[in-house]
Amino acid sequence: MATHPLAGHLSVDESAKRIRRYRYVEERMMRIMGGWIALTPELSAKLLLGRHVWDCAQHADLWGRRLPELRAPAQVSEPPNPAFVRFVDVLESPDEPQQSVERLVGIYRVLKPHLLAAYETHLTQSNPVYEPPTRRILQRCLDEERRHIAAGRGVLTHLVRAGMDTERAHRWQAQLESLLIESGGVTGAGAEKLGSREVPDDPTGAQDFIRLERPIPRWPFPPGLEAALESHAMLIRERDLAGIEADLAPTCGESPEVYRSLPEEGLGDHKVVALARIGAQWVVKLRFHGQPDALLQLRWAFQDGRWRVLEAELVRAEPRSS
Repeated sequence: MATHPLAGHLSVDESAKRIRRYRYVEERMMRIMGGWIALTPELSAKLLLGRHVWDCAQHADLWGRRLPELRAPAQVSEPPNPAFVRFVDVLESPDEPQQSVERLVGIYRVLKPHLLAAYETHLTQSNPVYEPPTRRILQRCLDEERRHIAAGRGVLTHLVRAGMDTERAHRWQAQLESLLIESGGVTGAGAEKLGSREVPDDPTGAQDFIRLERPIPRWPFPPGLEAALESHAMLIRERDLAGIEADLAPTCGESPEVYRSLPEEGLGDHKVVALARIGAQWVVKLRFHGQPDALLQLRWAFQDGRWRVLEAELVRAEPRSS
């Protein structure tokens, strides 16, 4: 700590140490969120992560360029302790497509609110006469973190309303907050104040121009395909392999084995979750609810006066999420 009353709350060396810790968080968030983009199926969450990755990179660069002004090497990151590294590693761990809620909870309900609180405290304690460069960076980061949190919570609320497990989100948040408190937070000196309560949600994502998914009233099937798909789905649920094979095109190859690999029992109701046209062919993703859910991708074409399956693929079996 500084001894002169005008020197500010932190000495030059302590300021450099604190900034290296800020840079560590911003750099890790940049890498984590960038890696999550490809893993996240929801367009709104993809856009959110993509927009905020850039800002995190800018924050890390600003802190890194501030270090030489404090007689320290440029662009160096430093975690406060191994416990904080473990917290961030656990935050990064959700890597399944159906874990978008966990990903957004970790960033927008836990880490960014905590970082915002640390920035707010630092700005309050910094000296306006001797530390204007640090204060300018803090103010920019504060403004952008508030915007990030508002947009992130808006998208998260949208995803939870769309059928994700609210209780699951609360459990994950509590687990991360416990690890954060154990670590002492980004400064290493304590994380009792987990985050600012003053940031309102942005339920439409308007501040960051995030487009939220809207329910499709009806999938735009070509004539006859919807009826053929429904009939095929019923054959799957009844495990009528002879009927299924009658729907397959002669070129279907190994697809019959896909149907045999489906769970022998427990397949419940089904719904279309994706539809795309590729030339004269149509790709349909069909989810069967069960224990676990089964996601089947079917490629259809109109041949010999009827719709036939050209290819079937079991995309994955996954825990039921809706």
